[in-house]
Amino acid sequence: MAQVETTLTTDELRERVDRLPRLPLGHLPTPLEYLPRFTQAIGGPPVYIKRDDCTGLAFGGNKTRHNEFLIADALEKGAELVVWGAGVQSNNCRQTAAACAKAGLDIHLVLGRGKPADGPDLVQGNLLLDHLVGAHVEIIDGQVGPEVDARIAEVADEYRQAGRNVYEWDRYTVKSLAAVSYVLCLVEIIEQAREDGQLETRAGGWTPQAVYGCSAGSTGAGMVLAAAALGAQYPVRHVAPIVWPWDTRADMAKIATEAGERIGVDASFVGDDIELFEEFVGPDYGVVTPGCLEAMAVLARTEGILVDPSYSGKALAGLIDHIRSGRLDPEEPVVFVHTGGTPALFAYNEVLSEQIAARSLAMPADQPQVTGGC
Repeated sequence: MAQVETTLTTDELRERVDRLPRLPLGHLPTPLEYLPRFTQAIGGPPVYIKRDDCTGLAFGGNKTRHNEFLIADALEKGAELVVWGAGVQSNNCRQTAAACAKAGLDIHLVLGRGKPADGPDLVQGNLLLDHLVGAHVEIIDGQVGPEVDARIAEVADEYRQAGRNVYEWDRYTVKSLAAVSYVLCLVEIIEQAREDGQLETRAGGWTPQAVYGCSAGSTGAGMVLAAAALGAQYPVRHVAPIVWPWDTRADMAKIATEAGERIGVDASFVGDDIELFEEFVGPDYGVVTPGCLEAMAVLARTEGILVDPSYSGKALAGLIDHIRSGRLDPEEPVVFVHTGGTPALFAYNEVLSEQIAARSLAMPADQPQVTGGC
């Protein structure tokens, strides 16, 4: 992990972040909950979950934190229109569209379906919510990444030529500002853990042995920056939902470094500072994996908490794998950051229905069973 010349307290780090313009959007701080039945079911160390699925804006998620800073930046620059995009079932776009609605901004979303559709796009899940909150939605036959980015740039130029003041959500310029929001998330985790009394054996508070979350960009970079600034001795580990066509570790290191510059934290990160696991993506972005299905079922049936098949479900599968493979101390608490994604579940109704019918969404046979279900 990169070192900083002078470590900060949580109060000092929060004060630096608070210097930046910010638009309140989320229900913060989000809860940090102990998962006793999930912990028992997977036979692991005490697992806590940071409920960033409960940030509150249009079903919540991690991008609500991002948007507190990004939409504030757009308003400061006098923007009247945001242009952004990602996949058809993007949690990011859904939350950004909702944030724009709350801020009184128009938004044009460029959504890539990845391949030509065999029929009409299913207006379900996040896509349904995009329309509901008033976004102008454009769907293209293109991959998330360079193809969607190219169309975003074209659309932004078209609006500028028409005289609109545009805030272009260029992922290469907004990432570091978005990352600042997750500095605060780690600050919340540390402060909540210090005061936590949910574990009888840790009644006086505790420090996590590791923090896990779903990220291949700003969310993880912000937590890495916070850990370095606080002088943390535990790793922040990221389970990627997608394999980008660039060096993701180097990209996240760059984001963390630039985010530090924004808040006056002098830290230079390199790719080796980023613990990123891409092996849980599966065949492709958005494709459901067996490990993800198991993670979804176990968490839902032990704690009543839902994760989606594209993002948080794959990250949870990564945590379960690391617990079972002995990468974590069986006694020390670990934190899973739930980055949201619940609306995407409804766009997977067919594949999940098939798994339910085939009884693939079952508890692992060698672990304690939960009664009821399919």
